[in-house]
This record gives sequence, C-alpha cells and structure tokens, in this order.
Amino acid sequence: MSPDASSEPATAPASRRWRWAWWLLAYASLGLGIVGIVIPGLPTVPFVLLSAFAAARGSQRLHAWLLGHRRFGSMIRDWQEQGAVSRKSKWLATITMAFCAVVMFLTAPKFWMAASGTAIMTIVALWLWRRPEPRRA
Repeated sequence: MSPDASSEPATAPASRRWRWAWWLLAYASLGLGIVGIVIPGLPTVPFVLLSAFAAARGSQRLHAWLLGHRRFGSMIRDWQEQGAVSRKSKWLATITMAFCAVVMFLTAPKFWMAASGTAIMTIVALWLWRRPEPRRA
C-alpha cells in the first residue's frame, strides 16, 4: 500500500494475478447484458454495470469504451458517481419485471415457483425505486 492511499483512484487496476479474471468477468457480463436486450426476463442494466465495474479493474480499454458509449455511458457514470438510476430506467425495469411475473404465473408448473420469482422481483423493484435519480448540472 502506498503512503497516501487516499490519492489512489477508486477503480485502481487489479494486480496482474487477478486482472485476467476481472477481464473475463467484464466481457462475460457485457455479453449477458447484450443478450438481455433481446431476451425477456434477462436484465441488461445490472450486467452492464457489473461489466463496467470489472472492466475498471481488468480492461481499461473496455472501461473507457463503456463510459463513452452513447447508450450505456451516462447510465454507468450516474451509477459510479452518484449511485443513481434514471426514472426512465426504473420504469422500464419495473414494467419488464411485471411482464415477466405475468408470464411466470401463466407458465410455471407450480404456483410457488411463480410466487417466489415475483417476490424476488418485487424486492428488486423496491430497492431500485429507493435509489436516487441522477442530478444533472
């Protein structure tokens, strides 16, 4: 550890030993996030945020690309700087989870399966709506 640890960036690159694991996690979670764009029920935003988190430790090039992306960039910066989620994203996530809950209740072989999945999505939605919205300059 350096004498002045407070001057180190919050997203300091990982040691060489673990850099490959962060790199792999970054690309795998980005891949899942991209698949989540077209597959109902698979979230996009959490995987993109996880990708940015891992890329900051394993691939500065990917991290810079994500921050500069026209769709993902502002969302990632809002989360990293403020822990904030836009109202539009909150509504989109809530509507998607509600749709998935309806599909689960219509297709699940057992009621408890749909009910437990819906309960988890309800908890996630409540947590999401408690997040602040981004402050714009």
